[in-house]
Amino acid sequence: MSPSSEPSITDTPKWYKQFWPWFLITIPVCSMILSFNMLRFALVGQDTMVVDDYYKQGKSINLSLEKVQEAKMRGMQTELTVNQQQISLRFIDGAPPSGAALRLSFYHVTQEPKDQTVDLFRDANGVYRGSAENDLTGKWQIALTPHDQEWKIQQTLSLPQEDSIAFNP
Repeated sequence: MSPSSEPSITDTPKWYKQFWPWFLITIPVCSMILSFNMLRFALVGQDTMVVDDYYKQGKSINLSLEKVQEAKMRGMQTELTVNQQQISLRFIDGAPPSGAALRLSFYHVTQEPKDQTVDLFRDANGVYRGSAENDLTGKWQIALTPHDQEWKIQQTLSLPQEDSIAFNP
């Protein structure tokens, strides 16, 4: 064998031109990038689903249940129709005698910024109508109350629905 046929140190590529060192460096670098992103989300993100005062929240739940019971005692039965952003509500039984405007609140189950409230006004046929500002597609907790908050009808619904919805306490 001649000395020129043996591999020499200069024939091997330098470390930065090989695959394996870059592969091994990539794993911890990706881990660090993901860790910094998770830390940023933890520090900057808001915890909108967390309640600070559980006692106060519990009292408001009991008050809300009393208002739902009041709507049941009045025998309220309604039919709700949501057609894109147009909303109509017809009382089948137990309509409020005053005919004053009602408040229909939409609470998105996961995205608080989508929450909105629509005022419904009674027309000549006794149907309450209003229009929403934003799209109502998705799952919502819907609450109907008069402005004096005497009673409450609430349900969880997925919208859109083609037919009218039995919206009862």
